[in-house]
Amino acid sequence: MTRTSADTSTDQTESQDHGTGPFRALRVRNFRIYASANLVSLTGTWMQRIGQDWLVLQLSDDNGVALGLITALQFGPTLMLSMYGGVLADRYAKRRLLLVTQSLMGLLALVLAILVATGGVALWHVFALAGGLGAVSAVDAPVRQAFVSEMVGPALLTNAVSLNSTIFNGARLVGPALAGLLIGAASGNTAPAFFVNAASFAFTIAALAGMRAGELRPSPPVARARGQLRAGLSYTWAHPDLVLAMALALVVGTFGFNYQVTIALMAREVFDLGAEAFGLLSTAFAVGSLTGALLSTRRSVRPRQRFLVISVVVFGLLTVISGLMPGYLSFAVMLVPTGAAALIFSVANNSFVQLGVDPQMRGRVMALYFMCFMGGTPVGAPLIGWIAEHLGAPWGLILGGAVCVVAGLGAAAWLARGRRVRLEAGVAPPRLRLRVGAPGTRVRSARLRAAEEAAADRATGQRVLGG
Repeated sequence: MTRTSADTSTDQTESQDHGTGPFRALRVRNFRIYASANLVSLTGTWMQRIGQDWLVLQLSDDNGVALGLITALQFGPTLMLSMYGGVLADRYAKRRLLLVTQSLMGLLALVLAILVATGGVALWHVFALAGGLGAVSAVDAPVRQAFVSEMVGPALLTNAVSLNSTIFNGARLVGPALAGLLIGAASGNTAPAFFVNAASFAFTIAALAGMRAGELRPSPPVARARGQLRAGLSYTWAHPDLVLAMALALVVGTFGFNYQVTIALMAREVFDLGAEAFGLLSTAFAVGSLTGALLSTRRSVRPRQRFLVISVVVFGLLTVISGLMPGYLSFAVMLVPTGAAALIFSVANNSFVQLGVDPQMRGRVMALYFMCFMGGTPVGAPLIGWIAEHLGAPWGLILGGAVCVVAGLGAAAWLARGRRVRLEAGVAPPRLRLRVGAPGTRVRSARLRAAEEAAADRATGQRVLGG
């Protein structure tokens, strides 16, 4: 679908109507009720994650590989089903798909809660339910990401993505601490956390059902046809900017974003502490993540590639430093800036991809993005767990962070390949900045590419009429 100048002016008008504040996307009613319900639901989800990790440690006698395996089972289906979820997102009504996936995830949480409460839970039950949850989530994630654009439109998309991350990490701030308190109050019983999560899905389902359908901005559905998965891959491969973002997401998702494994192992093995301390460490990471997400709400344009590269390197360095911390307090303090760096990269990369994709391809490209970002977890989580078990929990952080640093430096070298790197200075106003390539070089967004194509089509038409 080619966007016209009228479409662009409409987007600009919408942006002016909704102001320029950090919470401007919340002025859209559909997004506001969805975001409010999502905060409740995600708090329950984080409670379940903490409870699930703690339950696995209880059932496996603190086995780091088992903890990595449960994470792999939860995210493994992303490799097989995420692209199919993207096809569904481009083909069918996203709101109806989300009603189905959210209902299924609530049911799976309820089953686990009942098994734990009745004392009939076994380790294989947790593995099976985690795999089922991962399968549904693999379809849900690309649909949910593409649905954000339908609620707010492209003018508010960057802000909405940042606010979604803020909500996600606000829930991460409350959920782990609440889960730790519940588990501690129940003498180690994780069932209350699972029951709370099962009930929390009702809020999201109610919000989706209560939306005003006429205020949504659905992209034209893609007709059912052969080769749609292949078309999504070809589209991504044809845009080097998207390839870079996918590659960084794959490395960071595989080796860097394994804190659900490393924090749990640090709490039990290195510091010899209980569920409450584990929850507080996760909360410290969430404080940083929330800070990073809030800082990201200030952004209103597509990030540059070099910003992605710098954020990966900073995140990797902070992860390495976290692994070198000698005590519980110093480790908790370092988790704050590390969490902030993690979210700054995550939000920037997500916005970079979404704002560089044509609307009718957004579902499939976002599915590929999540397949890269989450699909490496089935490999990375057990590997980090194995490293932590055999070399010590800190080495899971040190080696994972080092891989991210190397990947960022490699991406920087790739961007600088064949280009001049120079330092520019200005007097009025005073400024100092590093440039790679020709002055003004930047990656074109999907909107800019569409505008250039439309202009070329008009010019061709004029030549034909005048010829």
